[in-house]
Parts: sequence; C-alpha cells; structure tokens
Amino acid sequence: MINKRIERKTSRTAEMTCLSRAVSSLEKGDHYHGDDHLAVCLLPSFIRVLIHTSLCRKFFVRFLAPKGVYEYVIARTKYVDAAFRRALTERFDQILLFGAGFDTRALRFHSEAEPTRVFELDAPLTQMAKIQQFRKRKLSIPSNLVFIAVDFEKEALSHKLDMAEFRKDQRTLFILEGLLMYLEPDSVRSTLRTIREYAGVGSRVVFDYIQASVLRHENTLYGESGLAKTVAKAGEQWRFGIEPDEIESFAMAHGLVVIDHKCAQELEATYFRGEDGRLVGRINGTHCIVTMEKKWASCPTKA
Repeated sequence: MINKRIERKTSRTAEMTCLSRAVSSLEKGDHYHGDDHLAVCLLPSFIRVLIHTSLCRKFFVRFLAPKGVYEYVIARTKYVDAAFRRALTERFDQILLFGAGFDTRALRFHSEAEPTRVFELDAPLTQMAKIQQFRKRKLSIPSNLVFIAVDFEKEALSHKLDMAEFRKDQRTLFILEGLLMYLEPDSVRSTLRTIREYAGVGSRVVFDYIQASVLRHENTLYGESGLAKTVAKAGEQWRFGIEPDEIESFAMAHGLVVIDHKCAQELEATYFRGEDGRLVGRINGTHCIVTMEKKWASCPTKA
C-alpha cells in the first residue's frame, strides 16, 4: 500500500478546494461568484485577510491555480449544490458525502435539510481539522449531520455505515466530489458496490472523474499538464480514470443509469457563457461530472 500524504496530513486538494470556494464567494461577477460564504470561515486567519483584497485573489487565480481549475471548482460546486438542493426539495431520506473535505453544504442548507440526515465520510485527519475549524469559528454543527472517519482503502465502508446507523434501501443522494480519481480501481469498484447495496430505488449518485487519457499522459486537454504536475506535488496521485464514451456502460455495470453527463465544454456552456453567447471563462479539460440513478431494486448485471 502506498504511503499517501492524506494518511499523515490534511488533504491538500481539500484545502485548495476550500480556498477556491472562498475566493469565489468574494467575486462580484455572476459567472465567477459562488455561494459558499462559509468556506472563508474555514481558512487560516492570515489567508482570510489576504483574499479580501482583489490583488491577492487575482494572484491566486493566475499563479497558484493551474489553468481552468478555479473555473472547474466553481462549476462543480454549483452543479453539486443544485443536486443537493434537488434532493432536499424531493425529500430524500439521506445524503452521503464521500471525501467531504471542507464541504459546508450541511450548514449552508440546514434550514432546508432538517428532515434529511446528512453523513460525511472522510480521512480522519482532514475530518478532525474541519470539525476543529467549525468549533473555532463557533459554527454550530447541525443535529442531522453525522461525521464518519474512514480510510477508504483500509477499512470496510459497510461496517462504518452500519455503525453510524446509515440505513439501507432509503432514497439517498451519494456525492463523491473530487474523490474517485485518487482511489485504486479496486477501491472504486468496492465503493460503488457498497452504494448499490445500500441505495434504495430512486437514489442518485453524483461524482466527477478524470478522463482516462490523463493517466496515459496524452496531454491533449486544456490545462492538463499543469494540473497533473500540481496534483503530483501535493502527494495525492491520480489512480483512476474513465473514458467519457464508456460512462454509460460503467453506470450499467454498477446497477445505475446515467441521467446527466457533462465534460468541460458542457460545463463551460452552462456556467460560463455570457448573454452574448461568448465564453467568459475556460474550464480545465481533464474532468467530467456525472449524475446517475438507481432505477430498479435489483441490478441486472454484476460489476
């Protein structure tokens, strides 16, 4: 087993995602403005001060974030926010966030989420750092939020869910945001088998993934080279990818049906196209986002 940074320290990619969301919450333009106003509260004090100046925000976007990554995080956050809200509106029984990092949706949507139980899974050190920041900033943890510390590649996910009283066969939204690409293929299959086992009919699974060509270092996508180098330096290597034209068969193999699938161009058109039809921002081309649904009680094929 590879000794990964996340086993020794908080996730650097989770920290960078939190920073991106915080910076976005301070943006004025409609396309770049994000709604995660609580992300700022989870940052170290000196960074909170810095990002309130436009010059520092511009420096972060231009020099610290690889091409199109800031735009991708903005688009992904808005996409998953919409899925989260939709599940609350439709009165889903549970929401489970895998690799939750410094996510704040359980707090941001608390007034709407009260009837729905929200579970957050993450590596122990990252999760504890987040809880400590909540306490330090005097952010109340909602009563319907349950934290589950887990090492996805060493511990049985089903056991962890059972211990936390996560219920089987309930209509559930499963969110795997910025996670699958860091897992070994066997861990991805195991995670999706567990989702299939626990999900009730009508459950949805939302996740993003990197295109398989990125793992082959083909360097054909916008911003690919810079992002791959940044991830490698963070000590959180990518290990799993999917061919976009194979996403339907990937879903079927896990008892799911694709109901929405967006790669970079579709995300740009949805979140960064101005009224005049021109793009106001480009998204890093390495990632895609997909929503799948469990349509039947038993799976017609085996993964």
